[in-house]
Amino acid sequence: MPEIELSAGTVTYEDTGGDGPVVVLLHGLLHDASVWRHVVAELRTDHRLVAPTLPYGAHRRPMRRPPTPDLVNELIAEFLERLDLRDVTLVESDCGRAQTVAARHPERLARLVLISCEAFDNYPPGLPGKMIGLACRVPGGVPLMVRVLGWKPLRRLPVGFGALTKRPVPDEVVERWLRPLRTDPAIRRDFRHYHTHVRRTELLEAAQGLRRFQRPALVVWATEDLMMPREHGRMLAELLPRGRLVELRGTRTLIAEDRPQRLASLLRWLVAEEG
Repeated sequence: MPEIELSAGTVTYEDTGGDGPVVVLLHGLLHDASVWRHVVAELRTDHRLVAPTLPYGAHRRPMRRPPTPDLVNELIAEFLERLDLRDVTLVESDCGRAQTVAARHPERLARLVLISCEAFDNYPPGLPGKMIGLACRVPGGVPLMVRVLGWKPLRRLPVGFGALTKRPVPDEVVERWLRPLRTDPAIRRDFRHYHTHVRRTELLEAAQGLRRFQRPALVVWATEDLMMPREHGRMLAELLPRGRLVELRGTRTLIAEDRPQRLASLLRWLVAEEG
């Protein structure tokens, strides 16, 4: 897997290459780029898919500068610049950093896709988000959280991965996501620093910036999401001058896990329609 040295540290990423339209896929907390594996398989024949693994706890290389949400926003913009990615369709699931990137650094973006994600005042989102925040503030909380999430009988609980998907994520994928936090104290330090430096007004500020984003935008929302309020999808689509909303049944937050083929078809449609 290729790596790139950025100002905050080393970031690994997947890149299918090719001359097709560039789609950059951003994952959420406690996941890595593998959350997009099914979407990549659907689109790789005619798109260039680039998926960085961000310092959200499943990254393998500790950051030189302790990550915060604001630092990750700048890291994403730097990643696009360093790889000289242009006319990008920026796609994000679960986390809300793409909103701030679109508001502050729209110059390399051709389209924006927000998929069941943090927004407005839902930050950190839902019961799992609040649980993570608490774990990061209590001594020994992160190792305990990882043990709970890693115990197979508990994985489907609504405070864990059960809140994110309607169908179980394969055990080998969950193990891949949790291994860095389980085995590397430096990754745990990154994770705690990120969550103890959340600036609760960030996404409210980003929402105002989205009013000025003049590129095509698609908001894809899960109607059965347990973490992201359904009305936030509508509100985001209405904020964006060229925003459109698609709601999907049969899925929760991680639509890329529950309904990857449908999500891939929506991305292909947006790029072709607004190419």
